[in-house]
Amino acid sequence: MPDTFSLILKNPAIRISSAGIFFFGTAGAATSPYLSVIGIQELGMSDRAYALVMALGALISVAASVLIGNLTDRLGSYRLTLVLCGMAGVAGFAGVYFLPSIASFALAKVMFIPLFTALYPLLFANVRTETANRPSAEVASINSGVRAVLSLSWVLVPGVVGVALAESRDMLPAFLFAGIAALVCVLLFTFGMAKPDKALRVRPTEPFFRAFSAFSGSGLWLRLLAVSLITAMLHMNAAVLPLIVTDQAGGAVADVGVLVGIVAALEIVFIIGWGYAERYVPQLAIFVIGTVIYALYLFLLGHITAVWQAYALTGIAGLGAAAIISIPVTYLQNLIAHKAGLAASLISVNMFASAGIAAAQFALGTRVTDYAGTAILSAAAGFAGGLLVFYLDRRRS
Repeated sequence: MPDTFSLILKNPAIRISSAGIFFFGTAGAATSPYLSVIGIQELGMSDRAYALVMALGALISVAASVLIGNLTDRLGSYRLTLVLCGMAGVAGFAGVYFLPSIASFALAKVMFIPLFTALYPLLFANVRTETANRPSAEVASINSGVRAVLSLSWVLVPGVVGVALAESRDMLPAFLFAGIAALVCVLLFTFGMAKPDKALRVRPTEPFFRAFSAFSGSGLWLRLLAVSLITAMLHMNAAVLPLIVTDQAGGAVADVGVLVGIVAALEIVFIIGWGYAERYVPQLAIFVIGTVIYALYLFLLGHITAVWQAYALTGIAGLGAAAIISIPVTYLQNLIAHKAGLAASLISVNMFASAGIAAAQFALGTRVTDYAGTAILSAAAGFAGGLLVFYLDRRRS
């Protein structure tokens, strides 16, 4: 663990990227738990309008990540696109706070915040270019450490915001906190990154849209499907855990918050641990092992009958989750290794695809069975994704 942090802290570009990841996570963690409350209850959006805005925002976020990633490869400068994405976050979050209305909320979620979310893959692309000449195990360890920083923000921020707004008449100040976090990102990238930005030394020479031919390989899409089936288990857990704990296990809503906090804290430790293990164990093996562990967790979650059993499962939940939220960062970037910005956009594509797969699984599962059965269905699909990854990459590994 100390070696991982030492590698991050010694390199200024990676250090700034890690700080940017933390404040990016801060903006998300400050607002995500309260989006539906603010949009529907406080601003008066209808359920249908809210769902439409969320869906459009997700689609635009993926498109923005791909286009901005390709543009960044051509500009040869992460600094410029990072600053612009950060400014989009400031405009979106601050706009909702200072001009609260359905229109400002919808505009922020459909235009400004999707541009801000492109920061996430761009920062990993920046880290990728800085570690291009390092051993693969060291690269994986650095990626794991940077990803742990994001988990840290989600451990710390929701509770802080919740306490700060406990006496507030509304939750709109959460957007102010997010706007401040986005502004910190802008300042970090403006003054913290070297001038000129020399991160990208080789720029693509083909026409802008021809660069997307890198997505044409069937092997890439099969691997993306496999990874999405695996990471969809995380989305499914977020959906069914509260329902199973409060119904089937007889727990309270407060138990859900405690369980999520415990697992998030464990993830940080296990992410670093898995990153260290990658120096000695093939990445593919760790990915498959983590997938099996998390599939087992979801299977067992579907069979709990008391809330103490959910607490007993937090260890394997954190261990499995740490592998399947950190390994894909490096794995997906390796699919288009020669174009860092475009490759990093696959992280956003995976996030969108896995959320869609989880939504489809939830709809199917709750139609034919109960919440427990839906969790088990997702576990089976995730296990199948792990087998597919192993089949496709066993020789390369």
